[in-house]
Amino acid sequence: MNAGSFAPALVLNADFRPLNYFPLSLWSWQDAVKAVCLERVTIVSEYDVSISSPTIEMKLPSVIALKEYVPQMRNPAFTRFNVFLRDRFSCQYCGTGHAAADLTFDHVVPRSRGGRTTWTNVVAACSPCNLKKANKLPAQCGMQPLATPVAPNIWQLQENGRGFPPNYLHESWRDYLYWDSELQQT
Repeated sequence: MNAGSFAPALVLNADFRPLNYFPLSLWSWQDAVKAVCLERVTIVSEYDVSISSPTIEMKLPSVIALKEYVPQMRNPAFTRFNVFLRDRFSCQYCGTGHAAADLTFDHVVPRSRGGRTTWTNVVAACSPCNLKKANKLPAQCGMQPLATPVAPNIWQLQENGRGFPPNYLHESWRDYLYWDSELQQT
């Protein structure tokens, strides 16, 4: 691995849990090295790649933990992406999974009928289902959401995010991302 190309560090809070699961809390190797030099983080794991300066040589950190705990906000922002994450990137009418780019959101009670754009009235929907439901109430078209839309807390979104890992996962990160993975018996 070339350090200049790709060697992000997984950032853990002081309790050794990732700051975020989705998007995964990653810092560039440059930011990670700077934080190490400023003594803001502890190196938990390293890559087999070293960098050097005239006065120091060090392996690049692959996992770092903040020395000071950063409190997690309890109420996530109401965003289109967080609605998709709450609904696990699945249409809440037909149940099929989709990439975020292929989803839209639907007002369970349409805005034209007094529905509001809130956690409890918006669900992820694929385009065909959204077009089929149109501006009808669920009872009128026989399309009830598979799950009642609720306002999630940050931990629920993070738990859902764990099910959608990014394209790149270094082996040294696995112990910190998948707490409930089955352990291998030896």
